[in-house]
Amino acid sequence: MMSVFRAVGMAAAVLLLSEAAADGFQRKKKQEEEITQTLELPPEPPAAVTADPARLAFLQAPLSAQGLLSRQTRDGLRLLMQNARGARFVRIRAFVAGTGDLRRVQSIVAETFAEKKQPLPVLTVAQVGMLPLEGAQVQLEAVVEQRKPTGAGTVFAAAAAATPQEALERIRQTLQQAEALSEAPSSLVCGVSSAELLEPLRRAAYQAFPRAAYVGFQLQRIPAPPLVACQAAASLAKPADGGVWRLDSGVAISAPKIVLSGAQLAFRYEESDARLAYQRLDRTLQQAGSSLKHAVVLHVYPLSTQLAELARKVRPEFVDAAHPPAGLVLPLEGLPSIDGAFALEAVALPAPGS
Repeated sequence: MMSVFRAVGMAAAVLLLSEAAADGFQRKKKQEEEITQTLELPPEPPAAVTADPARLAFLQAPLSAQGLLSRQTRDGLRLLMQNARGARFVRIRAFVAGTGDLRRVQSIVAETFAEKKQPLPVLTVAQVGMLPLEGAQVQLEAVVEQRKPTGAGTVFAAAAAATPQEALERIRQTLQQAEALSEAPSSLVCGVSSAELLEPLRRAAYQAFPRAAYVGFQLQRIPAPPLVACQAAASLAKPADGGVWRLDSGVAISAPKIVLSGAQLAFRYEESDARLAYQRLDRTLQQAGSSLKHAVVLHVYPLSTQLAELARKVRPEFVDAAHPPAGLVLPLEGLPSIDGAFALEAVALPAPGS
């Protein structure tokens, strides 16, 4: 009889232990779920920001072949922040080569700025055909707003030609026409249609603009007819008449504020889809006190010739036909969406009264 009671007691003890273990597992699972639920996603970059064109400076992170896309992005951001010396980041552009996930760049940018407790800049991420260093997967370029003026404003220039010399000469003429400061920080971002043009362009660029933050890349992997397309920016020596001076291949701005957008993607490939992208960018600029009618620079990054024509076809509906914005239509390799067709990127003046 005693053995029966002993067996019953042992069974009860086992049952109690099992219930305690199950209860402990449920509490641990609940705690893990609560921890998971409290994790915050990185903040989204703003769609547009305002900045003083008289206080802009331009930086680029040196190319690196160390690690993969995530490490190179973090290393590049660290160097940009060191070189910014406390200036506010306004825009970052990431030109990615290889097969890394472009969406990872946005996450890393958001995480890095959140850790540093700095406001996020607008962001453009695009895939290019090749960078001029084997193993390099990303080239970062930044616009920062310094505490003190760097000049009387900023000139933005854009030019395309068949050779490096022709494209850079057009940029030089535009900067000279605007009376840009030769010693001021400046930016030069160039894409070429074939890898053979990368080194001649680099040499010509450093000879023409030795102080520029230079970025060069092959636009798409498949070589195309000779094309060298460059965007440039530099500080003005004197204010532009009326705050805005429209040039042959650019615009000089000394207005108190400008609005810069990040990349606005167009999804899918119909005319209505292209129109929707312009409408979204227009709403973004309106929320920042501007609009596409006040855009002074508008770059388009399509993934094919057909998509470039689609973007060109819709564009006149949204910009000021009497004063169309400067800018280029640059074919690129990819965008951070599988159904992305092209991206839009704008610099605009505030609307009157805003």
